[in-house]
Amino acid sequence: MFNYILRRLLIMIPTLLGITLVVFVIINLAPGSPVEQKIQQLRFGGMGSTGGSVADAGSSKDNAVSEEVVEALKKQYGFDKPLHIRYFIWLKNLARLDFGESFTYEEPAIDIIVSKFPVSLQFGIISLIMTYLICIPLGIFKGIKNGTVFDLTSSVILSALYSIPGFMLGILLLVFFAGGNFLEWFPLGSLVSDGYDDLTLWEKVWDRIWHFVLPLASYMVGQFTVLTILMKNSLLDEIKKDYVRTARAKGLSEKKVYLKHATRNSLIPIVTGIGGFLSIFFAGSLLIETIFELDGMGLMSYRAVLERDYNILMASVFIQSFLMLVGNLISDIAYIIVDPRIDFS
Repeated sequence: MFNYILRRLLIMIPTLLGITLVVFVIINLAPGSPVEQKIQQLRFGGMGSTGGSVADAGSSKDNAVSEEVVEALKKQYGFDKPLHIRYFIWLKNLARLDFGESFTYEEPAIDIIVSKFPVSLQFGIISLIMTYLICIPLGIFKGIKNGTVFDLTSSVILSALYSIPGFMLGILLLVFFAGGNFLEWFPLGSLVSDGYDDLTLWEKVWDRIWHFVLPLASYMVGQFTVLTILMKNSLLDEIKKDYVRTARAKGLSEKKVYLKHATRNSLIPIVTGIGGFLSIFFAGSLLIETIFELDGMGLMSYRAVLERDYNILMASVFIQSFLMLVGNLISDIAYIIVDPRIDFS
């Protein structure tokens, strides 16, 4: 087992290098670099200062950016060097955990990413815990009650929820439960109330729960359905196997057959997603965060793409890729914990 973990850790190095190389080349070859955007800003600024029409400003020498300025901008942003040299410089800085400065915010990229953690981290952790705590028991119960009215009714409800995109559900929830047109049970946006700092501890807890309900439901709607159905189908596959029939033949109760024997083996497909708990640090949805006015990872990544903030993009891609690879390793280890028969050596 130790040798397997060591091999996987060593494989992560070329994998991360490959991911970062591909992303680095793609985003640097895409049109609209930070230098070009800065030049456009200078030109628009020049137009504003001439006081003439847009057409006159476009042809005016006052709006032309000199070659010296362009070269200075390229040197400032590091674009005066060839692409492969820039990549090796980025790797050198990465060895010191230096992801560079954000072109947009003019602050260290890692500080910008960390500043967005609170929103995405809270929703990621809570949705992960609630999903597994609810979906696994619900899937087991649906498997036990397979074909009953409860199973059919819950399947219809889950299918309906799965067919609704998270952002669309968010809009509907806001309209019906927070917009004031129907009900006004929940706040419209943000994570806390205006007077949050003046509240007591329990009032703060309740205030956050109150603000979390609608966006959390939008985050969870898709994965909630998938995990429940997966758990049910996995359990139904297990109870058809010989060892379950043998347990029944020995006179064991249905409760022991399901919960003690079949459930443990049916959890094997479920642990595939256990390693994904690391990705909750980057959980985010652009549309959901926009609808509920949440400044999280999804909105940050979208703005970084639009503004060609390469350092934030590269830092985000590297950290997410690293967490994904570590999460996959944790999933493999979880396989062994659930089923000791699995051997990766």
